[in-house]
Amino acid sequence: MKIEANLYATLARYLPNQLEKGSCVLDVADGATVEDVLQQLNIPTGLVKLIFVDGIHASRESNLKDGSRLGVFPPVGGG
Repeated sequence: MKIEANLYATLARYLPNQLEKGSCVLDVADGATVEDVLQQLNIPTGLVKLIFVDGIHASRESNLKDGSRLGVFPPVGGG
């Protein structure tokens, strides 16, 4: 199945074949979870702070479906 992955800020460098900055379409297995995609992209666990699937806050265990839009944000620093 195909999903749209959007990785923001410093996570964008983990995306292959970007459609636009920070976005690409990925082929994933049927029944894939967010965690499966994060592992497929080799994103270190500590770099992920917020996850959204189709605009709704999600967890690493959330299931994806064909056409899902995944958004992943790193921790924000600053002061």
